[in-house]
Amino acid sequence: RIQYSSRSREELTERWVSPQRLICYRDNWYLDAWCHLREALRTFALDRMHVAELGEQALDVPDVQLDAHAIHSYGIFAGQGANAAVLHFSNEVSRWVADEQWHPAQQSRHIGNGRWELVVPYGDPTELIRDILKFGPEAEVISPPELRAQVTEQLSQALRQYRKLKKV
Repeated sequence: RIQYSSRSREELTERWVSPQRLICYRDNWYLDAWCHLREALRTFALDRMHVAELGEQALDVPDVQLDAHAIHSYGIFAGQGANAAVLHFSNEVSRWVADEQWHPAQQSRHIGNGRWELVVPYGDPTELIRDILKFGPEAEVISPPELRAQVTEQLSQALRQYRKLKKV
């Protein structure tokens, strides 16, 4: 039994979980567990757990099912990778992007003028958007249109914030 507050909804919930795997990802620890409330595999950030108590014997989820839970997603956000992001990177950053692995099933290629194309499967776009934004004007979302719109909105919000005149 755990008491958990997710970052997306600052509410405390009680969950009965069957722990499966501990994962260290980008300097944070996560628990992949079968959530009996949601009746599905979920990923919980350890630093968001407020109480953890032992209870009944945990359900054992087969490794194949655990692997399938994460392989189609992007980053720590699990879910079916029903989408594929097509990203183009400028000549200035293509050398770095070409050496990075964003996802085990990514595809990439040179597209001329030193530019690089990266195709990445994803489900939840949250972390992917953050990774795209870190390249600023050196990255462009080609498709899908929904992801391009989300990145455009994030960039627009940032620009509006920087354009505000703040009185000190």
